[in-house]
Amino acid sequence: MSSQQTHPREDPVANTVDTVPHLPPGFTDTFTSRFVDVNGVAVHAVVGGDGPPLLLLPGWPQFWYCWQLVMPALAEHFTVIAADHRGQGASDKPATGYDMATLADDLAGLMAGLGHSRYAVAGIDVGMISGYALAASHREHVTRLAVVEAILPGLSPLPNLLSDPAINKFLWHFSFNRLQDINERMVAGREEIYFGHQFATKTASPDAIPPHAVDLYVEALRDPAALHASFEYFRADNAPLILGWQKEGPLNIPVLAIGAEFSTGASVEQVMRQVAGDVTGLVVPGSGHFVTEEAPDAIAKALLDFFR
Repeated sequence: MSSQQTHPREDPVANTVDTVPHLPPGFTDTFTSRFVDVNGVAVHAVVGGDGPPLLLLPGWPQFWYCWQLVMPALAEHFTVIAADHRGQGASDKPATGYDMATLADDLAGLMAGLGHSRYAVAGIDVGMISGYALAASHREHVTRLAVVEAILPGLSPLPNLLSDPAINKFLWHFSFNRLQDINERMVAGREEIYFGHQFATKTASPDAIPPHAVDLYVEALRDPAALHASFEYFRADNAPLILGWQKEGPLNIPVLAIGAEFSTGASVEQVMRQVAGDVTGLVVPGSGHFVTEEAPDAIAKALLDFFR
């Protein structure tokens, strides 16, 4: 059993709702930053709205801000909790604990600390994997699950080492991110090159993510602890965990599996059908990988249709 304690932060913390730029009008009238201590790790979330709780999980190399264009529409119907995993945004960034079982326990502790025992979950990229991990390892808590734009290690097919140029361009960062030490040394001081490349090449168009958002994500990753954490998500051996949860049986909750036309497409639905019995698939037209920012209206509509 994990221990949780909620608390405010008296000193300003980077990447909280009060410190990030270019939020939608009225955003800070609805949303506030909250911190919950889960077994000694301060987990940050941006919370607001009214209605049943809906936990939003961010992707790599981002943090809760990747949901900010979607959150106001969701907050009209839900109490929205946009979390940062450990290592992201304003959450603590310990050296270890980046496997999906630990992340799922963190998230369950966050929600318990905020007073929620039953809740819906939506996650993109890394948040898709942690969202599945949370639903599979804390089945009594998750009521519905939406997953967006990722794979499930151990289940999703892997490309050949020497794959065609398009596949290599899309997936080369997986192998690079799993390296030990050398990747951190190569990227440190050049964060805008490496992470800027991700946003420029995995979107439907190179300028789909506005410069202020790219700059915010890059600046957050200049923190050596955040940079280390960003690679630890990939270094963790999550395939045995996911295969173990799959063996425990399919999820018995409704699942919405969302891919993007110019990214994962229908593969999200295909892999989720291996772990859940009630899966609805959706491919967002005209979008690349960063779909919550490239097509926020489409994602908001899809989530409202699914969760309401």
